[in-house]
Amino acid sequence: MLRRRAARGKEDRDRLAERFGIGSHVRPSGTLIWVHGASVGECLAALPVIERLLENPERNVLVTSGTVTSAELLEQRLPPNAFHQFAPIDRRDVVQKFLDYWHPDLALFVESELWPNRVVQTHDSGIPIALVNARFSSRSYKGWRRAPGAARKLLGCIDICLAQDPRVAEQLKSLGAQNVTISGSLKVDSPPLPFHESTLAAFREALGERPLFLAAQTHRGEEETILEAAKIVQTAHPQTLTVLVPRHPERGESVAAIAKSHGFVVKRRTEGFLPTQDTQVYVADTLGELGLFYRVAKFAFLGASLVPEGGHNPLEAATLGASVLTGPHFENFQEAFDALLCAQGNEPVGTAEQIAKDVTALLSEPRKAAARGEHAKKTVTQLAGALERTLDAAEELLGRHART
Repeated sequence: MLRRRAARGKEDRDRLAERFGIGSHVRPSGTLIWVHGASVGECLAALPVIERLLENPERNVLVTSGTVTSAELLEQRLPPNAFHQFAPIDRRDVVQKFLDYWHPDLALFVESELWPNRVVQTHDSGIPIALVNARFSSRSYKGWRRAPGAARKLLGCIDICLAQDPRVAEQLKSLGAQNVTISGSLKVDSPPLPFHESTLAAFREALGERPLFLAAQTHRGEEETILEAAKIVQTAHPQTLTVLVPRHPERGESVAAIAKSHGFVVKRRTEGFLPTQDTQVYVADTLGELGLFYRVAKFAFLGASLVPEGGHNPLEAATLGASVLTGPHFENFQEAFDALLCAQGNEPVGTAEQIAKDVTALLSEPRKAAARGEHAKKTVTQLAGALERTLDAAEELLGRHART
């Protein structure tokens, strides 16, 4: 299975041994904290925690994840004394080999990473576990509800669950978790998304004074609706540039083809192009550049919300002063969206006509767009605090482990 994934670029062929619990890095001396996240979003959310834990020079942090993309990004972003390995596959002998090699003093599993062997064997090895920034997608929660015995067994191995919001806290308790506290979302306390000054300046120059309609983190089945909305917006604002940032950059070619089929003049970022004055749709099919586009846009429509995927993190945009538009499916970030929509004074939009109406109003009233962005930014500040609560829990578990 791993060889097949490697052939599709889903695994790093040179590091497959890590997937079998074989370390490719020497276990450092002193305290070792294991942080595990599924992919990019989870690992980036944990970065502030990692940085603060490493203020103690006697500590090191092992970060594991399951995707090539996250490994590449962490290579650039991890601080000194932190390093990345691919997560061991969830087979009993493999997990045990991983634990025997690394001997972590604490395990922080991010969001909903409840792999049975990893959780049970980590607990059975006497390693304290915290489930941090915990949340469930609606699909994941329904799945655990169908396996109540397994959920109760796994959650019983976890020393503390730090839920993002009251809804998640109730879900965890209903599945059998004993020690649950509401911490808020670590993504609120994450640093703003990075960008390059020269790249931002080049894009601003290419954009000029043109109106911008940004649709970020879009999924299959959403671009058609967004492009229909873009057509309507163009009747009121003919010079509008629509920027589509697909969640999965490898979809860039197909997204560009959809836009061309709608009659738009299209350019793709991976082909080395900046938008020109005749470009109507710009497909930003690159990785790690959302920080650039959120800094340029006054507002952004967030994907995974027109299809039942549960939405994407709106705080990344709001932190940078871009207000958010969303479709009806945003349960993955329910509390954040509820707070932002309330502060901004807008509602979810589900059709091309509704999206176009909101976008046209914001382009027609720049002051209104700026005010909504300010409200969004203030809301992020009000939701902060998860970082300190997570650190308190981690320090308490480390102290408990040291005493045993």
